[in-house]
Amino acid sequence: MSFEQWLQSRLTAHLWPVGNIDGEIGPVTVAALKGFQNAKGLKVTGVADEATIAALRLPASAVPTPLPERDQEPAKEAFQSSKTVWPRQSQCMSFYGPVGQNQTAIEIPFDMFLAWDKGTRIRKMTLHQKVAPSALKVLRRVSAIYSATERKALGLDLFGGSLNVRRMRGGSSYSMHSWGIAIDFDPERNGLYTKKPNARLSHPDAVPFWVAWESEGWLSLGRARDMDWMHVQAARL
Repeated sequence: MSFEQWLQSRLTAHLWPVGNIDGEIGPVTVAALKGFQNAKGLKVTGVADEATIAALRLPASAVPTPLPERDQEPAKEAFQSSKTVWPRQSQCMSFYGPVGQNQTAIEIPFDMFLAWDKGTRIRKMTLHQKVAPSALKVLRRVSAIYSATERKALGLDLFGGSLNVRRMRGGSSYSMHSWGIAIDFDPERNGLYTKKPNARLSHPDAVPFWVAWESEGWLSLGRARDMDWMHVQAARL
């Protein structure tokens, strides 16, 4: 096993998946490395420096694992999730209250633009008070993980909406947007019925983005059902 493969295997073990453990340090591995560094409070460089390697060697038990020798398999770890457990969709009224109420605005920590008017920059998004701190935490992680160029390539800079009191398409139940607990990104390339690999946010370089949301308990409909890849919500199915 090469050092590059060890690096990829350790990132994957620490819940920052890179896809295939092939030893190729491409944009997916670099994005995962930046996400790991940010989560551990390290300097975010995308380079495996001494401090990052030391952190990668530590499993959940905090016992160092040795650097790899040829053909050595990476140690496997068990992880405990610290993510928030949001209510199920059917419980949103009791948990969040009436639709459209208890809202607040958060400052977006990077440049975003309206998906339907890319010349218009937005600086805030409106979300339910219960989910706003969590969403801001994730967006800050995204800002640290991806450069502006990388965010633009993924469409993470294109805002498709948050609070919007309406019924679900083709149904009578309220959309998760009605409580301000859902956010859409780049709807043009991640349509409701666009499946992978056609949906842009289904590509491997988006995995750190979704992991950042999932670490806070948010749900990607794309990763759960291979549909509506634009959408992330603070509610379980």
